[in-house]
Amino acid sequence: MPASPSSAFRAADHDERRAGRSAVPVLPILDLPVHDMGWKPALDLLEEKLVAGQGLTHIAFLNAHNANVMMRDRHYRDVLARCLILPDGIGVDIAAKFLHGGRFTANLNGTDFVPAALSFITKPLRVGLLGASSDVLRDAAVNFRKHTPWHEFVEISDGYFDRADPGLILKRIENARIDLLLVAMGTPLQEKWVDKHLTADHARVVISVGALLDFVSGRIRRAPPWIRHLRSEWLFRLWLEPSRLWRRYVLGIPVFLAHVLRHRLRQSNAPAT
Repeated sequence: MPASPSSAFRAADHDERRAGRSAVPVLPILDLPVHDMGWKPALDLLEEKLVAGQGLTHIAFLNAHNANVMMRDRHYRDVLARCLILPDGIGVDIAAKFLHGGRFTANLNGTDFVPAALSFITKPLRVGLLGASSDVLRDAAVNFRKHTPWHEFVEISDGYFDRADPGLILKRIENARIDLLLVAMGTPLQEKWVDKHLTADHARVVISVGALLDFVSGRIRRAPPWIRHLRSEWLFRLWLEPSRLWRRYVLGIPVFLAHVLRHRLRQSNAPAT
């Protein structure tokens, strides 16, 4: 089970006190607004959306891989533009430094953010789990219940349901009266599916969580804390799954940096208004 990032809370605490609880700033990455806040304000915002929010809030994360997909998939970009986007990983930090002169306040990656949020929110929630394989879904639910037993975890379905006819799954979600729904179907499918099918009738907040359930189930190991502290977990994942992830990291990171460089050059060459 991923540990709650208490050290990240402490490290960002002085930034949060300085920033206060005012309007949330954004740092656009490749013209996509990404929310820039510390751990405590981010968790407060999620709790507010869950307890007092109106309508459906869809939270997604931007990392180098997602940004590369966004650059070649206009529909996916449009979907992300309707989400509340949080920064994930050192790639978007490098982009923020290059484009705006400073990094994001915190690395709010979903693998840490979701378990931290479940620990932070003491009001019992009904949390739906959708996606991954049936074994991963089951084991993740077991570990979530151990981690935060005051919440109720509802196993909606694995990710192999009939995508052409999602009516049964949608009805199951609606009947479950979910507060928070975690969708683990991979990028960009999960974000597009949520955007197309889910409304406030299904949940208050939906978070597109990628491989989170694999980590929570114990099927995929997290990097040791010292590697995470160095912001090098991507290297650890590449070492664990080289055949699956080499394109994402070995090719994807230079491609992402090239997108950022071209974006900066276009900004520099744009006529002043």
